[in-house]
Amino acid sequence: MTATETAVLSNGLTCDIPASSPLAKLLKSQRTWVGPSAKERNAILRRAKSVAIVGASPNPARSSYFVATYLSQSSDYDLYFVNPNADEILGQKVYKSLADLPVVPDIVDVFRRASDIPSVIDEVVAIGSPVVWVQLGIWNQDAAIYGESKGLTVVMDRCIKVEHARFNGGLYLLGFDTGQITARKTAR
Repeated sequence: MTATETAVLSNGLTCDIPASSPLAKLLKSQRTWVGPSAKERNAILRRAKSVAIVGASPNPARSSYFVATYLSQSSDYDLYFVNPNADEILGQKVYKSLADLPVVPDIVDVFRRASDIPSVIDEVVAIGSPVVWVQLGIWNQDAAIYGESKGLTVVMDRCIKVEHARFNGGLYLLGFDTGQITARKTAR
């Protein structure tokens, strides 16, 4: 007899499926962790005075460089860059690790592989920062749960630049949004 398990679907219905089936594996892999709501993310960004960017890059083609440029130009955050392989980004000193920072940042924004997130969380806990913000496209559900168990607020798979712009009316940058709400058609 094949072992079965009960799957709970998003609509609340349940069904028994073979435990070894591809569907069972897919359902197990789906995301169940839910981070802070939009209102809570906005509050996190408004409270913050400083942001450390782990995995910051001096390469203008990297997303971490773009985010750093945006935050330096469009926010009042004190920015700290962490990368053991760089010396300077945007004219600022780069620190080799979070432990080397001269302050405890309010947010640690992470540009690292999903498999690296648990060790980054350990570093965040060690320095006493309250929030770890894992960038868009990076997902490690076990790390998120682990971070919360250590008392951290965890934001995952969200771009801090997009969220900051969204809450501050700046999504017009690079054509995301004009920032204007109107029913008029634009002249061509």
